[in-house]
Amino acid sequence: MKNILVTGGAGFIGSNFIRYLFGPGGFKGRVVNLDKLTYAGNPENLLDVARAQKGRYAFVKGDICDFKLLAKLFKKYKFDGVAHFAAESHVDRSIFGPKDFIETNIHGTFALLETARQAWGGRKDARFHHISTDEVYGSLGRTGKFKETTPYDPRSPYSASKASSDHLVMAYHHTYGLPVTISNCSNNYGPFHFPEKLIPLVILNALAGKPLPVYGDGLQVRDWLYVEDHCAAIWRVMKRGRPGETYNVGGNCEMKNIDVVKGICAALEKYAPAAANPALAGKAYAGLITYVKDRPGHDRRYAIDFSKIRRELGWRPSVTFKEGLERTVKWYLANGGWVLHVQSGAYRKWLRKNYNR
Repeated sequence: MKNILVTGGAGFIGSNFIRYLFGPGGFKGRVVNLDKLTYAGNPENLLDVARAQKGRYAFVKGDICDFKLLAKLFKKYKFDGVAHFAAESHVDRSIFGPKDFIETNIHGTFALLETARQAWGGRKDARFHHISTDEVYGSLGRTGKFKETTPYDPRSPYSASKASSDHLVMAYHHTYGLPVTISNCSNNYGPFHFPEKLIPLVILNALAGKPLPVYGDGLQVRDWLYVEDHCAAIWRVMKRGRPGETYNVGGNCEMKNIDVVKGICAALEKYAPAAANPALAGKAYAGLITYVKDRPGHDRRYAIDFSKIRRELGWRPSVTFKEGLERTVKWYLANGGWVLHVQSGAYRKWLRKNYNR
């Protein structure tokens, strides 16, 4: 691959993936980042990449549902690879406003697939990689893990929209021979994660002395995957995965939500002790934990069997949860300016000025 389209590349995982391509991934070609810049898309995530990779990196503000724009980009840049991250991805938001999830995750994926099919005209040397989620599989009991053969059983508008897009991607392979791969990953965490997600939300609330919300009893189990490990897996699938195949990507790290929150508190005590934080007024971080009403359709447990990608492609996670969590906490402590800018009105003004948003 010489020219790769990354959709949603201004978001959390997408921006980390672009960084990985130009860094450890060793990619020598050109990357075009197409992002609509919805609430979680932040072009600041890649400003340093844009400066360092002039001529090899381009940002385009646009909607993946826009057929005309997609056709223009495919013609101009002659993409031979697509890494499709663009998606509405917050479960709570999907419960209260599902329309955007249907539009972006289903209609947008269709527009990309159809454009790639027409542009590639039966080529087998290209690759369309679709990034999905383990939430399409539904909920597990106390034992077992999701495999690539696990029947889909989505429980929220978000996971239903991702399940639909997965089926569309695979249908384009079987019907038209489009060279596709899919990866279904567990919960990601790491640098540049938008502040509304669990781990950054808890870090930032704790530092501000605000309640640390935990849904229900906090015993829901998730498998956690450090974002750079995920990026390495995606790149390996794009280069070496078999067309028409799905690969589960997991962190081999099942954690109860309450234990994740307590782990964040412990990491913060190590790197930013509560005793030195005036916002805590003498409290420990763990004293801020607050149980709140569970959300509707909250899946009880996710766990990923990633033996297929390990066996076929030699990938396995390299970062333990403790190590990854400490890296993440230290990143947020060192990048308070990024957080404040993202959360401030100044950020919105900057977006409007520079990206007409």
